[in-house]
Order: sequence, then C-alpha cells, then structure tokens
Amino acid sequence: MGGSYSAGGFGTGSHTDGIWQAMEQFRAKFEKRVGTRMGRGDVRAAVLALLAEQPMHGYQIIHEIEERSGGSWKPSPGSVYPTLQLLNDEGLISAEESNGRKTYALTEAGRAQVASAGASAPWTSGDGFGAGTDAGAGTDKGEFAALPKAGFELAQAAAQVGRTGTPEQVKQAVAELEDARRRLYAILAQD
Repeated sequence: MGGSYSAGGFGTGSHTDGIWQAMEQFRAKFEKRVGTRMGRGDVRAAVLALLAEQPMHGYQIIHEIEERSGGSWKPSPGSVYPTLQLLNDEGLISAEESNGRKTYALTEAGRAQVASAGASAPWTSGDGFGAGTDAGAGTDKGEFAALPKAGFELAQAAAQVGRTGTPEQVKQAVAELEDARRRLYAILAQD
C-alpha cells in the first residue's frame, strides 16, 4: 500500500482529505445517535411496554429494546436496572428470583397503569426509532432506524479504503461515494 500515506490515512493536501474529514464527521454524528441516551421516561415506558407482553429479566429487556428500535437505541444496564428498581418500589412490577436471575413482571397496578396510559412504546412513536427493519415495512417509521446504521457502515468502509487503499482505489471510492450521494438526492426528488 503506497508509502505516500501518513499514519492517519490520507496524505495531507490531497483531494481525498476532505472526503476523509466528511466521513469522519458523518461517522461521529451517527455514532452519537446510535445508542442515544434516552430520557428516564422513555426507559420507563419501554420497560412497561415490554413487561406488558411477558415477564423478562433485565438483559432480555435491554436486548428487546435494541432489537425493536432497529439497533438505534440500546439502553445501558445503568439506566434499565435503576428503572426496574423504581418501578418495583412503586409497586408496578414485581421481581422473582430463579436460578440466580431476577425476572420482572407487571403487578395488577402496573397493568392498570399501562392500560390507562395508552402510550405507545418509544420505538413505535415515530421519532426515528422503529419497530425493526422488516422487509415490506414500506413507509413505516421503522425504516428510519436502519438509515443511521447503514450510513455509519458506509463511513466505516470509506475510512478503511482511505487508510489502506492505493491511490487508484481511493479515487474509485470517491467516485462511488459521489455517485451514491447523487442517487440519494434523486430518491428525495421522486414523487
């Protein structure tokens, strides 16, 4: 791989330097959005919504939230377990220990609150979190959850080409990215 590259990837002053910087900014932007810290109310709503379906243990709750949000939100144990404790203290859920693992379930009071609140789970609220990325979801808001992930993966691939590619490979990658950008704008231009 050419000796004209610095340790950071692209050589300074090259046309691709700007592409590298743009891709790093793009990656950083979506890295912040993926795994976004949600408010306590969102974690609470998500936990209650999941437990309304079936009893679960803490890590199962974390996994389900990540899966249902299309990977765009994975709450930390540091936000889920205190929420579970608070809901338990409020009498909305109960914990049963089995095989060294606590399984949480809604109490009657918890079921009543979920029924009276009528609020949808955070991943179905249309704020960029989706119910997954199933094919055939059409214009469902779940499709938006896949976009940051795809953009992040594209940024990673472009950065890899920038770090290890030959000058010809970098030139080819720049052309592909410019073409992809034009095609994305063409999608928005469609009726």
